[in-house]
Order: sequence, then structure tokens, then C-alpha cells
Amino acid sequence: MNTLPETHPRYADPDHSVHELIARRFSPYGFDPRPVEDDKLARCLEAARWAASSYNEQPWRFLVARRQNEDEFQTALSCLVEANQRWAGNVGVLILTAYSETFGRNGKDNRVALHDLGLAAGNICLQATALGLSVHQMAGVDLDRVRQTYGVPEGFSPATAIAIGYADMEDPPEGDSSPRSRKELSEVAFSGSWGRAAKL
Repeated sequence: MNTLPETHPRYADPDHSVHELIARRFSPYGFDPRPVEDDKLARCLEAARWAASSYNEQPWRFLVARRQNEDEFQTALSCLVEANQRWAGNVGVLILTAYSETFGRNGKDNRVALHDLGLAAGNICLQATALGLSVHQMAGVDLDRVRQTYGVPEGFSPATAIAIGYADMEDPPEGDSSPRSRKELSEVAFSGSWGRAAKL
């Protein structure tokens, strides 16, 4: 399995103990251009299916393109901005995401739909990591092109892209070998008032 060893600089060095899948997960730019097995892709999508969502609406939708189908893959690739196309052409799977803007139960605006899509994408990341795959999520997507190319209906909004594949561990780009970093908890976790660090 193509897993990230603890000695690798991209393996997280958290201040508090976290699950090893969180520590091992990272977003590479370098991918080995080989297909992702159908079973592994199905398990990643199944993980997304079981993500939490408001009122169990499951507002996420996924447009899946595997490199085994060259035409479909190139169509999905063409929906990315040029900078992302340069590296994403090597991935095993491209997924374009969308979400329902309203609740199916009552037609009201679903203001947390994008949040719920993020939860589903997070499940994909962890499941993929558990399977020895890597995931790189992208905001650099031509949303109008996605809508027109795939016939995304009114009431749904295209959102992001997700690349899934095998990280190139033999000859990675320079950025794939630099240490990961995060803001301190005191910068993001507050208590009592804004900006007052939670005492943990």
C-alpha cells in the first residue's frame, strides 16, 4: 500500500494526539498516473454517502470521471482552471462536486449544504488515506463550464473538484516534501469572547 511513513516530512506533527489517518493525510500535487481500483473508489464514495448532514438531506452530488475512460476524464479535466489541469492530468479519478441549494423536505434554502458537502468530502479523504490513496481538493474550477457540460439543473450549484489517486512517492514535486503546518489552536478556538483563546 502506498502509505506515508511517519518519518516523511508531510506526516503531521500535531500538538495533541490525533488519529493516524489525520496525521498521514496530505494533498499532493505529484501523482503516479495509474487507475484507482473500482472497489477502492466505491469505498470512498460509500464513505461520503454515510457523512452527517442536516436533516439527513445528503445535498452532495458527485460527477465521477476515471482515467480508464479517457473521454470522460478529459471532459472533467477541462472543467478545472489551467493551473490545476497541469498536475491533475496524472490522477486516477477526478470528481466534480455540486450541492442542492434547498431542502427536499420543504423547499427552503439549505444554508448548510456546502458545509455538508465538506463533511462528505472529508469522509472521502480519510477513507482514501486508509486505502493507501491520496486526495487533493480544488477550488480552482470553472463552475459555469461544469454546469453547461454536465447539464447541472437549476437548484444545484457546482462547487469544487476532488482528485483521487496514488501519490508519486518516488519523484514528488518540491512542494510535496515540505513539512505541513497549521495555525495554533489559540488562533482558532475561542471561549467567552472572540479572540480569547479557549483553555484546553
